[in-house]
Amino acid sequence: MDDSVVWSMVTFGLYLAAMVAIGLWAYKNTASQSDFVLGGRRLNSWVAALSANASDFSGWLLLGLPGAIYVSGLGEAWIAVGLACGFAGSWIILAPRLRVYTERVTDSRAGGDSDSLTLSSFLENRFNDPTRLLRGVSAALILVFYFFYVASGLVAVAALFDQVFGLDPGPAIAIGVGIIVLYTVLGGFLAVSMTDVVQAAMMWLALLIVPVIALTALGGFGGLSEGVSERSTGLLSAVGGTALDADLGRWVSTETLGWVVIVSGLAWGLGYFGQPHILARYMGIRSVQDIPKAAVVSVTWAVTAMFLAVTVGFIGIAYFDTPLADPEQVFPRLIESLTHPLVAGLLLAAILAAVMSTADSQLLVAASALTEDGYKAFVDRDAHPRTLLWISRLTVVAVALAAAAIALWGDRSVMDLVGYAWAGFGAGFGPVLVLSVFWRRMTWSGALAGMVAGGTTAILWDLIDERFLGLGLYAMVPAVVLSVAAILVFNGLARVSPRMESDFDRVEAEVRGVGSGSSSGEGARL
Repeated sequence: MDDSVVWSMVTFGLYLAAMVAIGLWAYKNTASQSDFVLGGRRLNSWVAALSANASDFSGWLLLGLPGAIYVSGLGEAWIAVGLACGFAGSWIILAPRLRVYTERVTDSRAGGDSDSLTLSSFLENRFNDPTRLLRGVSAALILVFYFFYVASGLVAVAALFDQVFGLDPGPAIAIGVGIIVLYTVLGGFLAVSMTDVVQAAMMWLALLIVPVIALTALGGFGGLSEGVSERSTGLLSAVGGTALDADLGRWVSTETLGWVVIVSGLAWGLGYFGQPHILARYMGIRSVQDIPKAAVVSVTWAVTAMFLAVTVGFIGIAYFDTPLADPEQVFPRLIESLTHPLVAGLLLAAILAAVMSTADSQLLVAASALTEDGYKAFVDRDAHPRTLLWISRLTVVAVALAAAAIALWGDRSVMDLVGYAWAGFGAGFGPVLVLSVFWRRMTWSGALAGMVAGGTTAILWDLIDERFLGLGLYAMVPAVVLSVAAILVFNGLARVSPRMESDFDRVEAEVRGVGSGSSSGEGARL
């Protein structure tokens, strides 16, 4: 066993032990279902911001995005531009109203403030849905897409353990699932949020260290640009048109349309308005007054991290003489090639941190959907909080096992799985949520139509495009367009109740009154 493997084992072991220790600490502070799902709504600005980042960017940031740049060059950077705009927009446009609305909206069945813990329960209460279809359909969409989203993280875990330890996918996924489930089950939202802070710091530092070392070896940005151009000048084109041909072992021109590259990349930003694991941080922050600071911290981290990830992709093109068989391994390969085994172990642990920081959040939201929007909503509305807490813990395990099966027997890359789930959530929930907090006259029929149209289009678009259109357009674009259209067309089938109007006015007044010193939550600091 060589030194690099030994050091990696030591650093991985220490990192995993630290995550479990945080889970044990959070276990003592998790006494109810509200604590488990949203941490009692008491995250401060820094924790909420970094937790949103860590739960968002996952292995996609350290594996998927550098790999996409490595394959196709600058054209794929439009994804980063779209994400930066979408992330900033979601903090500014959606976060304040969602934080207040989910807590203050009247419970559609019991009356009084609902303190909605999930997006599904919020939608039912917001629209006073008499059919309960909103809650059921939204929970089903969450489960379907999270199976694929969590699976993407486990695929990344398998690839990382194979790269570092030569471990087969089965044992690698079992180790990853075991650790993630352990601290998530123990501490719920608090454990996930606090581990996210550590993981966000590790991810950002890893993305900074590797480019600094690599650029020194390549002779700065001038040497980097020259090295990339030698492979193909098209790699530096902002409209794409170049891709790595694995059979030929070189970069070749493609027939991809420039407008499709740009629109598809920018469309990724729309996804932020509908990702339940990210929106949970908006719902769990201490008060609306903490959101501006959290937004600055979060967006700054995201923009710099994505810039560094794009740089890593280009560095891989210039640094390696022979094209990589697996482009998504460009970051781990650079780490092993450029750094001492001790440093390599720490940086590789950051990739594991990226994967785990998203998978744990997604497991938690999926488990909440099963418990809050399944068992409590349709089986036992008066279930004891401790009963719900333990059911949530069991469902975390169940969802993790299902996602592990998809990761083991599926045949998709990290980027493919993330793109599929991202479009599903972005189109299925994004338009519905944005309009629900801004449009006074929106009804449950419009919300349901938009959710079904967006989610269904995201699921079917790749098949339709491949067989009939051949555009290569990202599913988010048509799915969002059809979701908005369905909301507008079917909204008139239901009516706005006086209670819905009263809730809307009350939330508007509270959000606008924050500047004068009012607050939507008085939870303890975390």
